[in-house]
Amino acid sequence: MNIKFPMSQIAKKPLKIERLEVQSFEMNVYLVKITVDGQSGFVTDKKDSPMRFHNSQMVRDLFEHCEVEKSVMVHDSPYDEMIGNPVKASDLTEMPFSMEQPY
Repeated sequence: MNIKFPMSQIAKKPLKIERLEVQSFEMNVYLVKITVDGQSGFVTDKKDSPMRFHNSQMVRDLFEHCEVEKSVMVHDSPYDEMIGNPVKASDLTEMPFSMEQPY
């Protein structure tokens, strides 16, 4: 079952996050899905919609005070479809995502 994690609640208290998944989309749009106590769901904004992040540093900043066990970035590439190749079952790419602050 997917639940919602309001950004306002995350900002107030540290969470122990089992998995943080940054979903990368075109035009510098990122959505974040987290798993806490076995429950997964998207981080939501004030309007209860999935919160849009516009760069990876925004993600690091919001979760800086949380304990994140595993973090990944996933991207679903439409490349094969764009060049006329057959559609694959999944073009999803998952790679490690560092939560370390660069500065």
